[in-house]
Amino acid sequence: MGSRSGVKNYRLSLNFYITPGVQWLIVATFAVFFLQVLLKVFAGPYAHQKLLLWFGLVPAGVIPGLRIWQPFTYLFLHDPDNFLHVFFNMLMLWMFGRELEMVWGKARFVRYYFLTGVGAGLIEVLVKTVTKSFGHPALDVPTIGASGAIFGIFAGCAILFPDRQVGIMFLPIRMSMRSFVLTLAGLEFFLPLLLGSAGDNVSHICHLGGMVVGWLYLRRGSFLYNVRNSVSDWQYQRNRKRFQVYINKHKKDPPSRPDNWVN
Repeated sequence: MGSRSGVKNYRLSLNFYITPGVQWLIVATFAVFFLQVLLKVFAGPYAHQKLLLWFGLVPAGVIPGLRIWQPFTYLFLHDPDNFLHVFFNMLMLWMFGRELEMVWGKARFVRYYFLTGVGAGLIEVLVKTVTKSFGHPALDVPTIGASGAIFGIFAGCAILFPDRQVGIMFLPIRMSMRSFVLTLAGLEFFLPLLLGSAGDNVSHICHLGGMVVGWLYLRRGSFLYNVRNSVSDWQYQRNRKRFQVYINKHKKDPPSRPDNWVN
């Protein structure tokens, strides 16, 4: 049916404020979070702990337990007793992830999200497996949360928008995206050293791992380009030296006779 003349139809849409990939990830993460809350309330803490041991990131579960789905599923799990944990992760995903998705599109952004999140999880498993022999925490403690992928998004924004100004929440401070991410990386690296054995129940390895994976993925082209240029320069210098040796060896030879020329 057509509208009456002179009457305009208005439709409320929030698509301008959230991109499809970010929306899908936020909805899925909050859905899993509320399922965790229901499970813990109605089935008890023991049932919820079993869920974490099966779907959280447990180093001993991945190696040698072969629960190969854990580096993927741990991204959707959060602490049901700490709503701020999932809230701030999803807030950062909304604030920074939509910037990347608007540049890359939904498919590439979602792939990048899981690449950095899974990569961060694998780094966590590797580091904890190696350091187990040095008396570090047991390998049956699950890691949960999307922070590895969120820090990968931070790294992506720092590479794509290095000079964009970022305001620090609750503080009258503004800095470039590059400086913001470098500051975060420094805190994630030095904070565990300062805290020592006391710890803070935060997987700083996972955070740094997400950044490293994101940086390597986005910089792989320039890295390979530099390697290719270095090889080409080396080949050029080697051929130039051979040519110089040949010229020096034959520069005193008499010129060839004209009757030896060939067309």
